[in-house]
Amino acid sequence: MGEWIIGNLCSLLGMAADGVSSSRKTAKGVLLVQCLGQLCYGISSVVLKGYSAAVQNAVSILRNLAAIRDTRCKTLEWLLVALGVGLGILFNNRGIMGWLPIIANLEYSLAVFRFQNDQRKLKAAFLVCIALYGIFNAVILNFVGMASNFAVFVMTAVFLVREIRAARR
Repeated sequence: MGEWIIGNLCSLLGMAADGVSSSRKTAKGVLLVQCLGQLCYGISSVVLKGYSAAVQNAVSILRNLAAIRDTRCKTLEWLLVALGVGLGILFNNRGIMGWLPIIANLEYSLAVFRFQNDQRKLKAAFLVCIALYGIFNAVILNFVGMASNFAVFVMTAVFLVREIRAARR
């Protein structure tokens, strides 16, 4: 029971960071705050024994830091993508559901490296990523994480729609 509480509290902190990241006006701002969220979610995933997600969180932090530093090295980008997939497969202890964080991280990593200077496209890719993590969190009984994924999904969608509407004016 203690693990469940600790894992869910860590997810709550991750949710707060993701919520803040959705309101950032720059791509670097989005990615920087997401690093803190990934750290919290990673701790939560380890505590709740969702290891394929935990390694995705670690790789996500490295990916975001590389994008923030504006590292444009295709070798590094593909190494991080391969590392996420490879480690995800190696540490998957949840069967087919364990693939959800791997797919989410793959999709978002490709978006970060392709659209690292376009915060609207990053937020759209983040919507897909967060939806997949929401399903995974339900599987590992991370109900705070699942609820936070839903809340962050809605917040990100609202900010994204507002930005698109403002750009059209």
